[in-house]
Amino acid sequence: MNETVFFDTLREGLWTSVMVSLPILSVALVAGLTVGLFQALTSVQEMTLTFVPKLLAIVVVFWMTMGFMSRSLVSFFTGSIIPLVQEI
Repeated sequence: MNETVFFDTLREGLWTSVMVSLPILSVALVAGLTVGLFQALTSVQEMTLTFVPKLLAIVVVFWMTMGFMSRSLVSFFTGSIIPLVQEI
């Protein structure tokens, strides 16, 4: 395996990981900002108020995008990793 193939596979793997984690991270960001704004406006400083809504939002989005995540990872492994392993 030469450097070009290695770095191309690494780049594709990093891009796949970004695309797979983007839905969960964006929902966590929006939920965190919303809860933080709510806490700042109402002066409610409850610790569970920051944790529970973000956790519920992340679980819902994970459940909704599980198929997309699985398809993305399987296509990356079957298209990039498995041919490299068979080549060796």
